[in-house]
Amino acid sequence: MRSIWNGAISFGLVSIPIKLVNATESRSVSFRQIHTEDGGRVRYKKVCELDGQEVAAAEIGKAYEEADGTMIPITDEDLAALPLPTAKTIEIVAFVPAGEIDPLQMEAAYYLSANGVPAAKPYTLLREALKRSDKVAVAKFALRGRERLGMLRVVDDVIAMHGLLWPDEIRAPEGVAPETPVSVREAELDLADALMATLGEVDLDTLHDDYRTAVEQMIAAKAEGGEAVAPPTPGEEGGGQVIDLMAALENSVRAAKEARGEDAEVTELKPRARAAKKTAAQKTTAKKTTAKKTAAQKTTAKKATAKKAPAKKATRKRPA
Repeated sequence: MRSIWNGAISFGLVSIPIKLVNATESRSVSFRQIHTEDGGRVRYKKVCELDGQEVAAAEIGKAYEEADGTMIPITDEDLAALPLPTAKTIEIVAFVPAGEIDPLQMEAAYYLSANGVPAAKPYTLLREALKRSDKVAVAKFALRGRERLGMLRVVDDVIAMHGLLWPDEIRAPEGVAPETPVSVREAELDLADALMATLGEVDLDTLHDDYRTAVEQMIAAKAEGGEAVAPPTPGEEGGGQVIDLMAALENSVRAAKEARGEDAEVTELKPRARAAKKTAAQKTTAKKTTAKKTAAQKTTAKKATAKKAPAKKATRKRPA
């Protein structure tokens, strides 16, 4: 693989010469713009808006545009004179648990290759240290004219680096969550859990781009003079419709089981353990309350009976 950047990893006082290689590639099908009347290729020309003349690449420079439209020319010499310690260095600044890195920050991925025989030992040292610590390295580096943030981790026997957005480049999710208050029932959560368990895990290597395959087949058919294959008509169910959530979840579980060749019958879910414990506790409390009430009622009845019983009259003896 061709390297796109040469530099070194700065690990304290240890310097590791490396090459930066793209770890990913785009497989999407690209198209050209054409003139629909004759099929001629449509190309873009870079024209100066002041004199209307086409400008060659060698005559094009950079400028910063102010709010009022004023252009401030910036030369390569101006940028080169700026202090940029990471111009040719991936400077490790910290080691943190991988869970502390927000996936929203991740951008492009690169492989870091040891550059030369002397780099093999320190490269291996850093790789094994990352493995043993179970952490990732946070680093700063410069690429394509700007300083960036990166995360170094181990992939197989290679150190990989993910470009990261700076924290202030992540937008807060304001106004994204549903504004209408919604309550979710336990039964709905139980069915959602059942659906998640039924779908299970997947080998990511088995997933592929169905749309790209369809585009390639369509292009091949048209190249041979045939007609494009009509895509299947999507179902009527879709966004915007009010659905029976319980029925949709049950049908989803049934369909997932059928896809896996399992019994498609959706059994009625039993109450959760905590609900069962709660019911038992309620029964025990009810029994105790009833017993107390019964005892209290008996005591009250005895007292009332004693009060109502007539007092015996004293018997007088007659004189002899």
